[in-house]
Amino acid sequence: MKLIISFSAIIAALTAATIFDAQASNLYPFQDPHLALEARAANIISLLTLEEKIAVLGNPAVPRLEIPNPGRTEGIHQVVLKERRSGGKAVPTTSFSQVYGMGETWNSDLIRQAGAVVGYEARYVTQSEKYKRSTLVLFGPTADLARDPRWGRTDESFGEDPFLTGTMVVSYIKGIQGDDPKYWQTASLLKHFMANSLETTRSSSSSNFDERLMREYYSVPFRMGFLEAGAKSYMASYNAWNGVPMTVHPMLKSIVANEWGAGWIVSSDANAVRHVVTDHKHLKTEQEAAAAAVKVGMNQMLRTGGEDIIRNALKDYHLTEKDIESAIKGKFMTTIRLGLLDPPAMVPFSSIGAASEPEPWLGKKHQAVALAVARESIVLLKNTGAILPIDRTALKSIAVVGPRAHEVLFDFYSGPTPHAVSVVEGIENLLGPGFAINYAATNVDNAAVKAASASDIAVVVVGNDPMCGIENPWEAFNPDASTKPCPEPGDGREGRDRETINLPSEQLVKEVFAANPKTIVVLVSSFPYAINWCQENIPAILHITHAAQDQGTAIAEVLFGDYNPAGRTVQTWPNSLAQLPPMEDYNIRNGRTYMYAKEKPLYPFGYGLSYTTFQYADLRLSAGKLPKNGAISVTVDVKNAGSLSGDEVVQLYVRHPRSKVSRPMKELKGFQRIHLKPGEVKNVRFSLEAKALAWWNEKKDRFEVEEGPIDIMIGASSADIRLETTAMIQ
Repeated sequence: MKLIISFSAIIAALTAATIFDAQASNLYPFQDPHLALEARAANIISLLTLEEKIAVLGNPAVPRLEIPNPGRTEGIHQVVLKERRSGGKAVPTTSFSQVYGMGETWNSDLIRQAGAVVGYEARYVTQSEKYKRSTLVLFGPTADLARDPRWGRTDESFGEDPFLTGTMVVSYIKGIQGDDPKYWQTASLLKHFMANSLETTRSSSSSNFDERLMREYYSVPFRMGFLEAGAKSYMASYNAWNGVPMTVHPMLKSIVANEWGAGWIVSSDANAVRHVVTDHKHLKTEQEAAAAAVKVGMNQMLRTGGEDIIRNALKDYHLTEKDIESAIKGKFMTTIRLGLLDPPAMVPFSSIGAASEPEPWLGKKHQAVALAVARESIVLLKNTGAILPIDRTALKSIAVVGPRAHEVLFDFYSGPTPHAVSVVEGIENLLGPGFAINYAATNVDNAAVKAASASDIAVVVVGNDPMCGIENPWEAFNPDASTKPCPEPGDGREGRDRETINLPSEQLVKEVFAANPKTIVVLVSSFPYAINWCQENIPAILHITHAAQDQGTAIAEVLFGDYNPAGRTVQTWPNSLAQLPPMEDYNIRNGRTYMYAKEKPLYPFGYGLSYTTFQYADLRLSAGKLPKNGAISVTVDVKNAGSLSGDEVVQLYVRHPRSKVSRPMKELKGFQRIHLKPGEVKNVRFSLEAKALAWWNEKKDRFEVEEGPIDIMIGASSADIRLETTAMIQ
């Protein structure tokens, strides 16, 4: 292998070294970029006064030592830069599909590109003279699992499966933080550790389940994000685990920090320290709660009582100065990894936002990634009679109706965008002049029916309102961290779970379908709906989530065949609430997710159709025996047997038929999204490691790989297994 080093890189390194050497006599050790990371952070702490240490629990800046505040903002699918009360105009940045939709792409490489866009734009607004808004710590990605479709924050999750979600989390983090071995583009702070999937009572509820489920399910995406992607920071969730609030849970130190090496910035959720006392009633005073949080590593307390609480905790001997020193060390390590204490010539991201660089969200590169995510997120749920794609050559008029047809809705974690294309606008842009587009938002005065009757084909765009009718998120919050009820019980959002999974707009669909049997439903939603009537009667159904700035463009391209959809469901879509265990039941073995569901759902996990067909053949293993500390290759041939180019998502599942312990009916262990031309055959290869098949032995406090047969299944969804074989673990 040849080592290629650019001349400019050598000059930059020599320049940085010269800068440091020339000033070395006047610098503190922490300002030496060649000193080890932990040593630099330790030196900073040694120079701080007690008051400065207390202040760092809020703001990591130390003005006396010229240590800046990296700043922070939300970043789960966009850099959120709303107008600030303290000053600062709103900044339009690239908005991707909601996290749920990003998961539906089943394309980890694309999600890494999305993360890179978000990270780049955060660095840009921080360093640009035009904006100067420090946003180098991004709250995201969300690593929570969508165990129940009633969860109000389902839209913030990549899905119900730990491997899929963890893979997407890893990719997004790598995109955010960048590839440089020494410096981060931005810092990722994962949300919300852990088992955070009950909203309405989240400030007082306890998520109860055994350690095995914690190790094998709920914590998996977080562990993957820390160990595989190198993230170091996270936010603790509001809820308790087995009676102990996560804000003060010992596992933050014993497992997250000591085992997984994370804990540089450990943030509470808003007012969560107070809720330990007022809602969970776990401790008696806020001083005790703050002290307990700091002792397990928490060093960022959002919307708490301020520095006086920490001073009182020190005074009452609940807390020591060493406890604070231990907690805040990671904050400075984050600042150092971001390159904020080093000469700009050493930091590869320091040139982002230079005076000559235009806003990246207006450029073709970032807009192309946003459009790609929107396209690849679309799930074709039904297509009978090949009504899709629409033949535009035979089309003279089209009805586009419904409450979501001429709008793009955004959620709590969105900000202004450079543009937003509705479905109506997307169709107008694609078809151009000469086509009659009959639009009606509702069926008031029979408007939707009239539009459908007067058109060759009808598209009904329906779905939820992710904001439940409000504009300012803070208007919705109650003191206990819940939010006010949504006007529509089938809607949900942060702080409020859904009461039903029925779609009220299905009545509008029925009325339009009666007027025009060539009706297509576009469901724009943050979560699954039990659209049983639509599935039984409507010829074609598409699903996309909110917040994609190119939502309408992507939908129009799919409707008219400019793009062949290949999104896949990331959650089991039940056909009624009767198929779901009680919302408070966190033991997924009781019939939750595709791994344990007892009844046939409306749409299974991993499901999605295409305009073409695919054939699977010749499943083969590199060896019939899988060593307990080794791996084997799993290979299959996939052919596009149709007449159109398209993507297929090849999924690998495993089953333990003779396990001595309870195991899921099947578990996802690999997936690849591939593109095939008509007639093309591709060889798809997976590496299956034995350690990925381990179970958590609570008696021995460790993961174990169990000997015996393992069924290896390849298919197009969890319910569409095409080929199967068996290997022996030994």
